[in-house]
Amino acid sequence: MGKSPFLTLKEPTTTIISRVVVHPKYRTIGLGSKLVKETLPLAGTPYVEMPAVMAKYNPFAAKAGMQKITEQPPPKQALTIAETLRKLGFNIHLLGSEKYVLAKLQSLSEKEIATIREAFIKHCHVRFMKYFSYHMPFGRKEAYRRNIRKANLERLTHLIKACGFLIQTKVYLFWMI
Repeated sequence: MGKSPFLTLKEPTTTIISRVVVHPKYRTIGLGSKLVKETLPLAGTPYVEMPAVMAKYNPFAAKAGMQKITEQPPPKQALTIAETLRKLGFNIHLLGSEKYVLAKLQSLSEKEIATIREAFIKHCHVRFMKYFSYHMPFGRKEAYRRNIRKANLERLTHLIKACGFLIQTKVYLFWMI
């Protein structure tokens, strides 16, 4: 069998920086920027990209020479659900904490839990549907609605955590040789 004229496998040309963590004791002295700046030429690829939530608040990657390409704002569905949660007493900044979210859900009435379920049903996002149909590229809306209505508090906790991630603005940065 000959080579396909439509498919050629090449060495990867892009490296992705997925996370930069600096101990709190060593923050604000430019260490994150220095680490990124000195690592970029060592990546072994002509392009390096970095999706980051913190880059919006701390421009260490830009200081290291990366270019901000775009910001991805949160989807409206997630923002609307987050507002529903806020009205029910949730601290929006703590939605990533399973322990916090589960404890908060356990303190709510059945009516308040139903309000959360209805918010997820009414403001459906593909990321939420995917949680219930991980084996399919896209979920089915009716199955999603059924699953939301019968989800236990642990499953709702995971959905709320996903919502907490979605409401963060992501910044995409890029560097090339």
